[in-house]
Amino acid sequence: MIHMELNKRQTEILEIVKIDGPITGEQIAERLKLARATIRPDLAILTMAGYLDARPRVGYFFSGKKPTQSVADSMVGMKVRDFQSIPVVVSEDSSVYDAITHMFLEDVGTLFVVNRSSLLTGVLSRKDLLRTSLGNTELEKIPVHVIMTRMPNITYCEKQDTLLFAAKKMIEKQIDALPVVEDRGEGLEVVGRITKTNITAAFLSLADDHEL
Repeated sequence: MIHMELNKRQTEILEIVKIDGPITGEQIAERLKLARATIRPDLAILTMAGYLDARPRVGYFFSGKKPTQSVADSMVGMKVRDFQSIPVVVSEDSSVYDAITHMFLEDVGTLFVVNRSSLLTGVLSRKDLLRTSLGNTELEKIPVHVIMTRMPNITYCEKQDTLLFAAKKMIEKQIDALPVVEDRGEGLEVVGRITKTNITAAFLSLADDHEL
């Protein structure tokens, strides 16, 4: 088993399954007098860590024989292309005011800046826009290409990259999103985005495979 410190509820779940498994998630929740949705993250953690296994229409049971897979091991085969989102882009001629408005309306934390050929030229973060807007009343006169992060300082990934690669890049650079690009020879075309939310969705998908 993976050596990890379980919280009180996870320990209680493990004991219930050890004694009464196989047992469904609904039955476990009923024993704990909690909603099924409340214990779902705990079941996901225990399953991904290898403490529990699950079979559809059967239930959760204590795993004493299955080789343990860590979350990282489970994610090795997951590709960016399977979890990427639609990119949110602005033209490099757009004003800072327009970029702020676009970011607000799209409810994202990062904008990708493209030229007239739709090739990646820059990245704008919330911090970039906030820093520029403080004390500045003429935001509609400032083009985003003046404040954006440019190549070669843009961190990006490609569709065939693994989620682990993308996650490591985000952690190393302390950023919330990466543009997913395809090399067109004359430049990089933005075809998607991968975010911390996408990574979280990937973790949850591992648990969904065992959802009962």
